[in-house]
Amino acid sequence: MNGNHFLLDTNIIIGLFANDYGVVENIKSHTRIILLPSIVLGELFYGAELSGKKESNKKRIEELARITPIVSCDIDTARIYGVVKSQLKFKGTPIPENDIWIAALSLQHELTLVTRDNHFEHIDMKLERW
Repeated sequence: MNGNHFLLDTNIIIGLFANDYGVVENIKSHTRIILLPSIVLGELFYGAELSGKKESNKKRIEELARITPIVSCDIDTARIYGVVKSQLKFKGTPIPENDIWIAALSLQHELTLVTRDNHFEHIDMKLERW
């Protein structure tokens, strides 16, 4: 994989599900391969469990997972996670745990992370905002 591929953060998928014009248009207009971190799927399923439309939301997530390649963690991801988390702690700029895992996957596979979260800027990685 490489930087010409997009790894989508949870807030981008939420925007997609909400038919956010910017997200939808970016997905339509890009010829890059779009990938999902397994962590994002977990966050989405968690949100579905808390929602008033639990079954329809879970069905939507499952459909997205069927048509979009999923990137999962392995020992190399864990090593990168350790480095990133220690760097953030040293700088005094902690970010949410799940986002460190997402960043580690992005770094491991040299992917561009698409997000709306500013805290990823504390990590030296490829970012794009939609």
